[in-house]
Amino acid sequence: KPGAADGAAIALTQKYACVACHGMDKKILGPGFQQIARKYAARSDGLDYLAGRIKSGGAGVWGAVAMPPQTLAGKDARQIAQWLMEGAPK
Repeated sequence: KPGAADGAAIALTQKYACVACHGMDKKILGPGFQQIARKYAARSDGLDYLAGRIKSGGAGVWGAVAMPPQTLAGKDARQIAQWLMEGAPK
């Protein structure tokens, strides 16, 4: 069941326009948030990895479309990454 922290993370995905390319549970240009959550759920370093990828961007993991580096505070990137590691609850 989603809580306040989930709502805050979802708000950050809207504030930083992540939702322009990522759907909640389906691909738009990039994978859906829940697809990302499933892919990295078992990674012991998933939180740090995802927070880093959010900040630095990259290509090749999900296909040829590149995600540009994102200009957001490190704490915001970590909050989104934490939400993803918890399964991206709506």
